[in-house]
Amino acid sequence: MPANGRLDAVTGAFSYSGAAIARELLAAGHQVRTLTGHPERAPAGTGIDVRPLDFTDDAALRHALEGVHTLYNTYWVRFAHGPVDHEAAVANSRILFDAAARAGVERIVHVSITHADLDSPYPYFRGKAEVERHLIRTGVPYAIVRPAVLFGGDGVLVNNIAWLLRHLPVFAIGGGGRYRVRAIHVDDLARLCVGLSDRADPVLVDAVGPEAPTFRQMVGAIRAAVGSHAIILPVPGTLIPALSWALGLALRDVLLTRDEYDAMAAGLADSDAPSTGTIAFTDWVAEHGAELGHRYANELDRHFRPTTADESPEAVGKDPTGGSAADR
Repeated sequence: MPANGRLDAVTGAFSYSGAAIARELLAAGHQVRTLTGHPERAPAGTGIDVRPLDFTDDAALRHALEGVHTLYNTYWVRFAHGPVDHEAAVANSRILFDAAARAGVERIVHVSITHADLDSPYPYFRGKAEVERHLIRTGVPYAIVRPAVLFGGDGVLVNNIAWLLRHLPVFAIGGGGRYRVRAIHVDDLARLCVGLSDRADPVLVDAVGPEAPTFRQMVGAIRAAVGSHAIILPVPGTLIPALSWALGLALRDVLLTRDEYDAMAAGLADSDAPSTGTIAFTDWVAEHGAELGHRYANELDRHFRPTTADESPEAVGKDPTGGSAADR
């Protein structure tokens, strides 16, 4: 680990958005420490100091955060699975932020979600709002960054849409796919987060890219980029959860939950905020289409099932937005 540079901590630095943030910090000459639920899976030679993310060991958690200038938090769960649900994720986030406050962390940059709302009918968005509220109450200077959907790198959502378009003759979209998606490239998100670390004022900002295609336009761009001949078929939105469940059963995965579809159809993946990213989704997918969708990315394999020794996914702390709501 480098001897010079400020020490920052990232939850899930071998995950998706956490990995992008860690790369940005290392490129800036910072020392990086990660808190991960699976420290034994950390790849060698990264230059990152690895500590366990154990919410049951307050002393160890506080010790891991001592000397840290900025904590970048990407911890969350995309959907409930087994004993882990959004209520548990809220409780764990409170433990993490309280430990950071006691350890003297100078700033917390927290990755949330667009339209986080304490009154939301969706546990994902409601839980994110509860976490934001607790962060503000800790008194630690903060920046809350709210992406809707991420793309780029090894993100799941766009890759799996590409996989389906490569392998199925028909791709169903609910309600005509007229709802807009304000996606941001994961590297743009990382640059935004790191850029907010030196500010002293509280910040709440939507992390959104320069384009706002409809979901149908988004799927159409991916279809063209991968050279698919699949028919894009509008179906009643009420059918999408059942179709996603059936496909998920065949793939032994969770493709899209009812809440995720309903939230997207309700416009919660859109934002009218100014762009904070520069990479346009349509340009990126046209350039990288040949690389997308050759292998299906299984969320349950990545986060919940046992992995082989050469894999290093994060624990359930990685979404999505991760997840299709944000593909963390």
